[in-house]
Amino acid sequence: MKKLCLIGAMMATLVTTGCSTRVADFTIASTKNVNLNSGDFIKGKRVTGTDTRAIVLIPVGTPNIKEAADDAIEKDHCAVALTDVTTDYSHFALLFGYSRFTVEGDLVIDKNQPGCENWTSKK
Repeated sequence: MKKLCLIGAMMATLVTTGCSTRVADFTIASTKNVNLNSGDFIKGKRVTGTDTRAIVLIPVGTPNIKEAADDAIEKDHCAVALTDVTTDYSHFALLFGYSRFTVEGDLVIDKNQPGCENWTSKK
C-alpha cells in the first residue's frame, strides 16, 4: 500500500510540473532599427513580453523570441530597445499545455523619436 501511495505521489508530481530554462542574458537587445548616434537615450521601466503557443496533444506552432521581445519593447511607443535582458523558455504539457518564451528587461527610450521629446518616466 505504501508503495502504491509513493508511486501515485511521484506520478502526480510529474503530471503537475513543467520545465523552465534560462535561454540567454543580454546587456542590450532590440528587434527595431536603432540610431545609436541619437545620444538622447534614457532608461525606462522594467517590462516583460511573452510569445506563447498552445499544445493540444501536439504543439500548435512554435513560440518566437523575436515576438516576445517585440511585445516587451512595444509597451511604450518611445522605446527602441531593452537593457539588462533575460530570456526564458518554459513549457508544460500533459494532453493540453503551452510552450512560451518570456523576455524581460528595462526599456531604452529614445527621446528623439517623433512625439517623445517630453517623455517622462511617470508613464
